[in-house]
Amino acid sequence: MASLNESRQALESNKTKVLVATELRKSYGEIVAVNGISFDVCRGEIVGILGPNGAGKTTTISMILGVLEPDSGSIRIEGLDLATHRSRALGQTNFAAVYAPLPGNLTVYQNLRIFGLIYGVVHLAERINETIEQFDLVRFRDTRCGALSSGEQTRVSLAKATLNRPRLLLLDEPTTSLDPTAAHDIRAIIREFATNGERGVLWTSHNMYEVEAVCDRVLFLSHGKILLEGSPKELLHEHGKATLEDLFIAVAREPLTLEEH
Repeated sequence: MASLNESRQALESNKTKVLVATELRKSYGEIVAVNGISFDVCRGEIVGILGPNGAGKTTTISMILGVLEPDSGSIRIEGLDLATHRSRALGQTNFAAVYAPLPGNLTVYQNLRIFGLIYGVVHLAERINETIEQFDLVRFRDTRCGALSSGEQTRVSLAKATLNRPRLLLLDEPTTSLDPTAAHDIRAIIREFATNGERGVLWTSHNMYEVEAVCDRVLFLSHGKILLEGSPKELLHEHGKATLEDLFIAVAREPLTLEEH
C-alpha cells in the first residue's frame, strides 16, 4: 500500500510540472555550453536562470524552444517529450527576447494576428484586443513595429508571447529596454500570468533586483552547470550574502568555492 501511495504522489507531483529538463548537454565542437543540467518549472511558478555571459543560459532556452537539439538528455513540456511530440509540445510554449524582434514592416495588429493564426488562438480578434489593452498598446495598434521605440517593441513582443496563453512562457532579458515604470508594470503582468496556477515562466535576467522581486526560485549557471538552486532568500541566507548581486558576482568569480560550500 505504501508503494501505491508513493506512486500516486509521484504522479500527482509530475502533473504539476509544466517543464521537466533532464540531463541536458550541448557542445559546440570542443566547447561544452551545457553540461548535464536537470531542472523543472511548476505551474504557478517563475524560475530565474542566472549566470555570467557564456554560462549556458541562452543555449538552454534555445533547446527548450526546439531551436537547438540537445546532444543528449530530454525535455518534456506538459508531459510531452519534445523530441517525439515537437509540434504539440511547442504549441504549449511562447517566447520573448530583445534579440528576437517582430517583423518591422507589419503593424502591431498585423503581427499579433499572424502569430495568433500560427498558434491557433480561438476568438482571435477578441484576444488581440484584450492583449493590446493589457500591454498599453492601443495607440500603436496600426503602427508599424519598425517605427516603435525599443521599449514599445519589447511590449509588443511580450504581447505576442502571451497571446496564446502558453503553459510555458520563456523570457530572455524581457525588460532590458524598458524604463523603470514600464518594467514594473510588465513584471506585474507576468507575475499575474504565472500565479493563476496553470502556467509556468522561465526567466533570464541580469537585473538582480528584478529577479529577487519576481522569481520564486533561481538557478545559477556557471560553465554550463547548475551551481546553486533555491529561492532568492534561501540562497542569500545559505551563502551569507547581503544581496543577489553579491551572490551573482561570487558565482561568476569563484564558482568552485561556492560549489564546495
